[in-house]
Amino acid sequence: MHNEGAITVITAKRLTLALAAAGTIGGAVGAIAVNHNNAVASSPAAVSAAPLVASAASATPVNPGAPAPVAAGVMLPDFTALVSRNGPAVVNIRVMGSTKASMSQQRGRGAPQFDEDDPFFEFFRRFQGPQMPRGQQRDTPVFGAGSGFIISPDGVILTNAHVVRDAKEVTVKLQDRREYRAKVLGSDPKTDVAVLKIDAKNLPVVPIGKSSDLKVGEWVLAIGSPFGLESSVTAGVVSAKGRSLPDDSAVPFIQTDVAVNPGNSGGPLFNTKGEVVGINSQIYSQTGGYMGLSFAIPIDVAYRIKDQIVTTGKVQHAKLGVTVQEVNQGFADSFKLDSPEGALVSNVEKGGAADKAGIKSGDIIRKVNGQPIIASGDLPAMLSVAQPGEKVSLDVWRDGKIVRLDARLANASDKVAQDEREPAAGADQSAKLGLALRPLDPNEKRQSGISAGLVIEDAAGAASNAGVQPGDVLLSVNGRPVNSVEQVRDVVGKASKSVALLIQRGNDRIFIPVRIG
Repeated sequence: MHNEGAITVITAKRLTLALAAAGTIGGAVGAIAVNHNNAVASSPAAVSAAPLVASAASATPVNPGAPAPVAAGVMLPDFTALVSRNGPAVVNIRVMGSTKASMSQQRGRGAPQFDEDDPFFEFFRRFQGPQMPRGQQRDTPVFGAGSGFIISPDGVILTNAHVVRDAKEVTVKLQDRREYRAKVLGSDPKTDVAVLKIDAKNLPVVPIGKSSDLKVGEWVLAIGSPFGLESSVTAGVVSAKGRSLPDDSAVPFIQTDVAVNPGNSGGPLFNTKGEVVGINSQIYSQTGGYMGLSFAIPIDVAYRIKDQIVTTGKVQHAKLGVTVQEVNQGFADSFKLDSPEGALVSNVEKGGAADKAGIKSGDIIRKVNGQPIIASGDLPAMLSVAQPGEKVSLDVWRDGKIVRLDARLANASDKVAQDEREPAAGADQSAKLGLALRPLDPNEKRQSGISAGLVIEDAAGAASNAGVQPGDVLLSVNGRPVNSVEQVRDVVGKASKSVALLIQRGNDRIFIPVRIG
């Protein structure tokens, strides 16, 4: 069980001996208490008595003939002034909503639970007060809580969309204990940003920074109400930037090791200058509690969403119109890339922005407006800050070389035509892959809507090990559409280590790398 109050204490003597043995320092160092990732000096007196900078000037080289190491001292931040100045602009948010519940769901928690057909059900029902007729439902109150922060003196507040989702009543409580009923001006589930408004004036506000200026390893601080404990402060460092998560969002999250727990959602993430650089939004947890991974929405993204909500009352998102996959080493070998980086295009929406720009299935997008795409999730994260109608320049890897294409982004709410695919034929066995292939018959083409490809009747060997299944339809090999088994053999014969198979499985298109060497 995780001990919430546990701390590790490194005494001055032990720390001095450890560092002296490594040839790092030659003097005494004051005691440091470490709580998770937060190093905190206990008092101003302790700060003056125990310097927080270990100077490299006093270090003695291990090898007398070697030059002295060049290292700067590291000072642990003091967040007291930041919290005193900006804490009053952080608010606690309480939400009341409702959900539908049946009569059986609303029985007393302490009462025995019987099926409605059980003879004891009617006996106990009489002692539980008035009940609804069987099968009917009624609204049951649901309560939630989160955090937020004031960005304008007239009461505009930023928080998470999931904090106020389906809320019927939202109450904002300030640090001075004043409470206000809040109006939800708008929310965007795609980025998990919501804007609230309370009827007040001359409120304290937080300064806004630039999340783009954050650096990995930089100290950051969160203020919020974890588990309802208002105005709680936790600190840590930026663990990574531009992190994409496996959900419906397209946000380049800031990953930190700041302790964030339920109730912190919607609260601000500050840099050491006291500027808000993010909105604490998600945690990775197997227990529901903090496990060292927390994610914040960059304030640059949040402010773009806020501006749209305040100005128009709604949010529009840009869309390129592609489905992408991760480029692993197998794909890199198949497409002759020098490194497994980029976003592999497995599907292109007909009539969408990518289709009009000339992007094809099998292309690998390497850059957007000159910014490299390392992981496939980088692409939607970069596009999340763009507007519909905006023009972007794409560097695409195709047929062993870079092709530059320009695309004008569409609106994510626009509908596109159904995708169409190429013609096909062929049959027989592709022994090197372990595939038994045959052409689609007319009835299969009509039922599936696929006009091109080879039906995979059996998968064995390398293909089976890679995840290819009987019933899949093979559409292309290494980005080249295949209309016959001869074409498959031709492409596979020219490959050295692996091939990338574009597979239609049900309604999904996916690339599967198959090692052949």
